[in-house]
Amino acid sequence: MPPFALALVLTAALLHALWNVIAKKAGGNHHFALLSVLITVVVWAPVALWFGSDQWQRWGAAEWAVLTASAVVHVVYFTVLLTGYRKSDLTVVYPVARGSGPLLAAVGAVLVLGETLTALGVAGILGVCGGVFLIAGGPQLLHRVQADGPAHAKAMAGVRWGAATGALIAAYTVIDGYAVKVLLIGPVLVDYVGNLLRVPLLLPPVLRDRAGFRDAARSQWKHALAVATMGPLAYVLVLYAVTMAPLSHVAPAREVSMLFAALIGGRLLGEGHRAWPVRR
Repeated sequence: MPPFALALVLTAALLHALWNVIAKKAGGNHHFALLSVLITVVVWAPVALWFGSDQWQRWGAAEWAVLTASAVVHVVYFTVLLTGYRKSDLTVVYPVARGSGPLLAAVGAVLVLGETLTALGVAGILGVCGGVFLIAGGPQLLHRVQADGPAHAKAMAGVRWGAATGALIAAYTVIDGYAVKVLLIGPVLVDYVGNLLRVPLLLPPVLRDRAGFRDAARSQWKHALAVATMGPLAYVLVLYAVTMAPLSHVAPAREVSMLFAALIGGRLLGEGHRAWPVRR
């Protein structure tokens, strides 16, 4: 992977970990998801217009179909992720999600984008799996899963929701990789148009509980603003890296965010189940 692409991935990893910690602290649901998307559409509009004013007029059915599929998967992903954060610890959900995602994404890159995996690449992916196990608590996590009572239920919920999130991460990673590598859609537009298309998908449940959305807007707007700022930036950086390097390399490399999330989550959220102690 070119050094500049790696630098983009590492920067994105830190930003991704930060917005996930903020989303966990917000404790939001579908109201928070829509609020974050709406703020994203407003904040990133000037950037999208700057980068895309001469692009979207040329799009055909293929481009819109891929972007719509991406929007649907992203909506389901964010909803599942927030549900996992409400039911378990970030230090379980996030590593399981971010670790299983690149495994499936690498397979998708081979099958859909025609990429090849070398022995070194396979070893790197297996290394990510080992890192997931350690960051998620290693033997301690296994003990929690096998234990009885609330700790077992909470750990198992984290594993289940994390695995579901990982599958969705792989799906949108391959879809968006196809958009930038095959259809040559600009990374900024992939993310921005995807957010625009998510608005009508997120509206129906919110319209049935408008008071709940108003309450969320009052209490969680700062968290949503942070997510709307850092989330798209992190993902755009990853998509730019995908234009410079194979997706099967970028997807595992960005999972250094698991390390950032485990350390930040353990310190700021007070979650005690970590692979190592964090000095205060």
